[in-house]
Amino acid sequence: MPKTKFQNVIFTIIMAVIMVYGMIVYNVALNTGGVTNATFVMALHELPIMAPIAFVLEFFVVEKLATRLAFSFMRPTDRPQFITYAISVMIVCIMCPVMSLIATLLFKEPSFGTWIHTFGCNMPMAMFWQMLYCGPLTRLIFRTLFRKQLAEAK
Repeated sequence: MPKTKFQNVIFTIIMAVIMVYGMIVYNVALNTGGVTNATFVMALHELPIMAPIAFVLEFFVVEKLATRLAFSFMRPTDRPQFITYAISVMIVCIMCPVMSLIATLLFKEPSFGTWIHTFGCNMPMAMFWQMLYCGPLTRLIFRTLFRKQLAEAK
């Protein structure tokens, strides 16, 4: 979707903030035993720490690697939406264990077992959140922000 480096930065920022906030809410809910109104406020405390980390990882490392992995089983002639889905799946498969490790080191009692447990709990939710909510919402926001530029690029 992004056609320029600037658009890619904006897209990645939107994606990182929405994805990270959703996953923090999920993890706070796991740690507190459920979702309350306070869960959404508590999640805001970790967002300024985790969102920039996610942005840097995604923008500088994961996007390129995930695209290469997706094109190991996709062809450039495949439907664009399926290519987008394949890249999104690969991004989750890379980002989830890495971000789970970072969260374990920063916010939990760090150990291999804690990281694996965190990753195991996060992976299904990360895939669900990305494919059904975060990804579509991010693309909608991006298309809305860059409607004119995207129309001119066609």
